[in-house]
Amino acid sequence: MAQPGILEWCVTEVEARTHRKGPSTAVDALTRGREAYDRRAWREAFDHLSAADHTMPLAAEDVERLATSAILIGRDDGPDFWARAHQEFLNRGDTQRAARCAFWVAFLLMTAGKSARGSGWISRGRRLLEDEREPSAVHGLLLIPLALQHIIEGDPQSACAAFVEAGRIADRHHDRDLSALARHGLGRALIHLGQVAEGVMLLDESMVAVTADEVSPIIVGGVYCSVIAACREIFDLRRAQEWTTALNEWCATQPDAVQHRGYCCVHRAEMMRLHGAWLDAIQEAQQVFERLSSSQHHPAMGEALYQQAEVHRLRGDLVKAEEGYRQASQLGRKPYPGLSQLRLAQGQVDAAAAAIRLTLEETSGLTRARILPAFVEIMLASRDVSAARLAADELMAIAARLDAPFIHALAADALGAVLLAENDWRSALASLRRAWTLWRELDAPYDASRTRVAIAVACRALGDVEGAAMELDAARQTFEQLGAASELARLEGVARQQALKTPTGLSVREAQVLRLVATGRTNRAIADELCISEKTVARHMSNIFVKLNLSTRAAATAYAFQHDLR
Repeated sequence: MAQPGILEWCVTEVEARTHRKGPSTAVDALTRGREAYDRRAWREAFDHLSAADHTMPLAAEDVERLATSAILIGRDDGPDFWARAHQEFLNRGDTQRAARCAFWVAFLLMTAGKSARGSGWISRGRRLLEDEREPSAVHGLLLIPLALQHIIEGDPQSACAAFVEAGRIADRHHDRDLSALARHGLGRALIHLGQVAEGVMLLDESMVAVTADEVSPIIVGGVYCSVIAACREIFDLRRAQEWTTALNEWCATQPDAVQHRGYCCVHRAEMMRLHGAWLDAIQEAQQVFERLSSSQHHPAMGEALYQQAEVHRLRGDLVKAEEGYRQASQLGRKPYPGLSQLRLAQGQVDAAAAAIRLTLEETSGLTRARILPAFVEIMLASRDVSAARLAADELMAIAARLDAPFIHALAADALGAVLLAENDWRSALASLRRAWTLWRELDAPYDASRTRVAIAVACRALGDVEGAAMELDAARQTFEQLGAASELARLEGVARQQALKTPTGLSVREAQVLRLVATGRTNRAIADELCISEKTVARHMSNIFVKLNLSTRAAATAYAFQHDLR
């Protein structure tokens, strides 16, 4: 068996002779491939190394370079190259390097959802290291997939223990790749255990190592995608956007690198939708679907179709939305809450209510926060205010626990809608204005404009007719820019309804007093609500009686109910 280094010397000697002779050869391609690899020109490196691979046997280190380049340009055969490198190192008797290659095969397979094959490679790598007395950095690397499997199986406590041990080994051997993976994994596990703040700190630390170029390029995409998934779990879209920007800057230095794959791209599409780039979101999701179509039912395919359906629903293309939700369901992605919201948009309130109730019953943990906003909206549409109130309160509790701007915006919005239904307009206005501020900070134009419509309702109820009109105009302009046909129709309905809710002959203030009378408030309570004197309230009541030909407070309350002025 050739000793390590002999093959490399031979290659160098052949390179020198070839250079003297002049013609381009396989060795020349190998040299160019190595140079491109060192420059991080991944596609060029893959092309040259692949060309050399077709005409001459590559050394194990060059197969490693080929494997890394393949992964970084987005090829699916990266694990096959790593398996080859593993065998080449075994042939040389280098069990440490062979075991490290086994880790990369396992890591790539498991992140692609192929847990059984990945587990087999972990076992192979661990078996190679059985005779070593002290754990090496490779021992620590092989703990990472095992820990990830613990998380998948719902055992974050065991995952934490494995990640902590991997971190200790990383510190002992000063292995930056292992350190980043261990700290990142521990962060994910702590979030699963409810220790969100501690987990997020570790995620940020791992991403600092990634963007500071302290780790191997091959782990960058995996760490980033996992961070984005974690941010989505805890509704911290601002942090997700910040790290996306940082990674894009890193990628700009090596444009061949494809770091956004699968769920990663789906989450990017989701952020595009939030920011109002709806057509870009559809295109991004479509690219994910097409890229994964060669896989056998990759779970991200269903998620991509769901994101497309969401945009179609927001744009008012209900037929395409229906088709998208059904296709997503066929690929294993539950079509809720989107399908329930589609039923509501179609006027099928009872069907929407039944589906969203069942969906919420079947959902547990923080994931309920993704269902609760739609649940509140549908319950209010079905006039079940008490159920909507309970859901809004639960959402507020989750927001307090996670303390992220996005979930706070959702919660404030839901609470504001419930307060409107309870005729507590001043409290509703405060909550809705807070939601609007958060949506603006998150650069979420659609959600911000929906909130402005609700603010207009509150303003009108409190007598601020001009303010209500301004809110509706601003919302209308944004909906037109986005192409949100359904919301434009709803907005016009709100505008007409608000116009009809001021009885002929009554001033805006008198109509406002009448609405408060219908809630059972006394003159004193109405005066406190409107910041006017009881004497002024009494004068408004007298005018109401005369203009509407009423004689008692009970009759005024009945009139308000009959004309839907509550």
